[in-house]
Amino acid sequence: MILSNQSLNSLPDIISKPTYDRRALTPGIVHIGLGNFHRAHQSWYLHRLLEMGLNHDWAIIGAGVRPFDTEQREKLLSQDCLSTLIELDPSGKSAEVVGSMIDYVPIEDGNGALIVQMADPVIRIVALTVTEGGYYIDPVTKALNSAHPDIEYDASNPSAPRTAFGSIIAALKIRCERNIGPFTLQSCDNLQGNGDILRQTIISLAKMSDVKLAQWIEAQCTFPNSMVDCIVPATGARELELAKQIGVDDQVPVTHENFRQWVLEDAFCAGRPQWEKVGATFSDNVHGFETQKIRILNAGHQIIVNIAEILNIETISEAMEHAQIHAFFRKVQAEEIAPHVAQVAGMNPQQYVDLIERRFSNPEIIDTVRRVAFDGSSRHPGFILPTVHDGLATGSSIEGLALVEAAWARMCEGTREDGSIIVSNDPFWDTLVATAKQAKVEPQAWLEMRNTYGDLADKPQFQSAFCRWLMMIWDRGVEAALESYCGNQSLLQHAEAPL
Repeated sequence: MILSNQSLNSLPDIISKPTYDRRALTPGIVHIGLGNFHRAHQSWYLHRLLEMGLNHDWAIIGAGVRPFDTEQREKLLSQDCLSTLIELDPSGKSAEVVGSMIDYVPIEDGNGALIVQMADPVIRIVALTVTEGGYYIDPVTKALNSAHPDIEYDASNPSAPRTAFGSIIAALKIRCERNIGPFTLQSCDNLQGNGDILRQTIISLAKMSDVKLAQWIEAQCTFPNSMVDCIVPATGARELELAKQIGVDDQVPVTHENFRQWVLEDAFCAGRPQWEKVGATFSDNVHGFETQKIRILNAGHQIIVNIAEILNIETISEAMEHAQIHAFFRKVQAEEIAPHVAQVAGMNPQQYVDLIERRFSNPEIIDTVRRVAFDGSSRHPGFILPTVHDGLATGSSIEGLALVEAAWARMCEGTREDGSIIVSNDPFWDTLVATAKQAKVEPQAWLEMRNTYGDLADKPQFQSAFCRWLMMIWDRGVEAALESYCGNQSLLQHAEAPL
């Protein structure tokens, strides 16, 4: 059955369908970045509220700013913006159709339609999932990279921008001039202080073309920090076939685990849906929750994926079935990460490690190593290196974390241990490959990527451990390095790497 409003009542009974009248919904949110995660997470929370008969004036208008978003828009519009969510759990599968999104803005040069939509007074929240690396942050200064071509273009062409951020500023300019009032800007990306980072990007870009507007935005708009969590694999042939097996022809179905978490600051200048009624947590300690998640879950992915890629292991659950990778994950988490993470309400760090271990081991979730390893140049500085700094500051072990970085350097050389090729998997792949090949002979060369490692390249404890591990991986293989670390064998038996 092809998914559409018309076919909803004809779908198999095993699929839950919206019980609310979608024709009566009116928009309140524009969401930029309609990937799988948004549809399994934020869209689902709103769907649950709609099912309760609440917040029918908060429906979602989808949006994108890149040409490749056009295909996603066409697919979603062809099925009335409905999405089938398939929950994958060892105890069984379940499916539901989510109907909280009601339209998708046209994608066009200059983003005129998007600007008009965001300037509409009915829009009170503009939310984004644009990936961790999508905020134009200079990796060294942590400020807006004002020299990036996209940012320079938007500053010179503020009424017809390229980026989501330039489009937001153009819409806010209209709202300011027409006395419509501000909206809340809500980042839903895996960034520590994601609201603060979004604020910095918007205000800094606005100042490049209109200082007074930037001041108005800073005074009027709010940028709540949040922590989002749900494992949502990419959709491929398997997921499309799975949807058909349960009785629905959905062009863009979403599979996900049986877990969601959303922690938010309650800072919404123009109102918000009642998300707390469907399981979201409003807290003044979002930083604590996001630190726990980023340092343990997101870092946990990076602990295993580069090793798995080197060994030609395809999925996260398969990597967790590998005895040495699993042992490595447990040891690094327990000894080098969890001690630097504070407890949050309802969950101490070791309990969270146990939870993540179970979630990663779910064999029903076909989450690929390649997907999770993508954009390591953003993920390692954000997820791994802060804990390295903590370990050095407290004098505790950073050996396992140094091994994680050595495995990343080995993976970026572009070949697996079986000789097969690892294809491009990072926006800076060519640079990473060239540096990794140099580091095969001169390990220190990898750490000289100052935009990633900063002064860690000058820290003898980290420098020595990294170089030693990378040399061992090239000399004896990554499994031997894991065995050495996890087996508590003396590292002194191996020659020290030259610094």
